[in-house]
Amino acid sequence: MQTTETMEQSPPKAGLHKKQKEIMNVENTKAQMRKGVLEYCILSILNGQDKYASEILGTLKDAKMLVVEGTIYPLLTRLKNAGLLNYRWEESTSGPPRKYYTLTETGKLFLKELDTTWDELRKATNLVTNSKNS
Repeated sequence: MQTTETMEQSPPKAGLHKKQKEIMNVENTKAQMRKGVLEYCILSILNGQDKYASEILGTLKDAKMLVVEGTIYPLLTRLKNAGLLNYRWEESTSGPPRKYYTLTETGKLFLKELDTTWDELRKATNLVTNSKNS
């Protein structure tokens, strides 16, 4: 005759489950905030200097932006399709040819508008967040 032991588990505490959801929501919000500024950051990186995707990714990582290759390539394609970027292929001495991205004139105008909007948003956010610390 076989016996099977079952271990009774206490149900998870409601507070813990709620806390996990809050943490998930915070992570989702943080990810959305990063995504919201990623386009602006990429255009800024390309302002005045052509770069290939790995260089853009490296600059973002150096700035502590949590970005992966799977995020940046579709975004670069979308920016190109929107007429904000162009690219050219260039031979590399250390591997396969590289696709260098550059801002179009439309991209430069778009970035200038985003610069203004970012400055206004930053000032407004600072006013709101600093007022609660007073």
